[in-house]
Amino acid sequence: MLKILVADGMEKAAVEKLKEMEFEIVEKHYEPEELMKEIKEFDILVVRSATKVKKSIIDAACETGRLKLIIRGGVGLDNIDVDYARARGIMVRNTPNASSASVAELVIGHMINLARYIHNSNITMRQGQWNKKAYEGVEICGKTLGIIGFGRIGRETAKRAKALGMNVIYTDIAGELKEYHGYRYMDMDELLACADFVTLHVPYTGGKAVIGREEIAKMKDGAYLINCARGGVVDEEALLEALDADKLAGAALDVYVKEPAKDCPLCNHEKVSCTPHIGASTMEAQERIGEEIVEIILDYYDGRKLNGCIESF
Repeated sequence: MLKILVADGMEKAAVEKLKEMEFEIVEKHYEPEELMKEIKEFDILVVRSATKVKKSIIDAACETGRLKLIIRGGVGLDNIDVDYARARGIMVRNTPNASSASVAELVIGHMINLARYIHNSNITMRQGQWNKKAYEGVEICGKTLGIIGFGRIGRETAKRAKALGMNVIYTDIAGELKEYHGYRYMDMDELLACADFVTLHVPYTGGKAVIGREEIAKMKDGAYLINCARGGVVDEEALLEALDADKLAGAALDVYVKEPAKDCPLCNHEKVSCTPHIGASTMEAQERIGEEIVEIILDYYDGRKLNGCIESF
């Protein structure tokens, strides 16, 4: 029977369903050194963002050859050395469908937060201030939203923005996606020059940020930048400079280069609406993530019983 390590937590109903299948479930987070010892005894590893599955962990698992599947509960895979794991015969899967709506709704929430100064007034009202004249905002209806990365989350965001009366433009590594009518494709420079709000929905692969000083310089004066994708896709130092210089009217961040984000200048900036990486933190998304994880495990188990093994995909 499969022994499964749930390292960063999982929705309760999903855990119970796996236990009903008589799989052995261990729900425990291990620090890297301890994980290197414990991972050798598991067939499947389920992680979220907290556990980093790098080469050392994979090498340790391969000493016994027992680990055959790593599942990331969420979209991004940047905390897993995917290529190395697959090269060593370990499958890597994620749950790309589960949290798209939740992240898209957070993006819209941040946009309205910035446009109407909700992030600031919520604080100053609690301090006894009545800054009505200081909070003249803008309407998002009629404004242009530029989406960088038109995958599942980008498209969900586009649907909601269009319903609110926004003009939606996008750019994507795949080029123009003609099956999505009603949204205009532009190259990156065009999008940056046209958009009142820019939101990113791309992975971080290391190296240069997607939005740095050069890209910010191409943006409209007084535009807003939103990052609910991954820390690192925005150059935080360049963003801070742009906010201080009034190049940008505001920014919203759910993800950061270093997490947890402590003593973060951006988080304390009056032009920033910030949240602690809660894009997928809805009850509905967690339920869907749990369901997808169960499906992946059952598919693996059924395939192993039938074929003796499952090819990597």
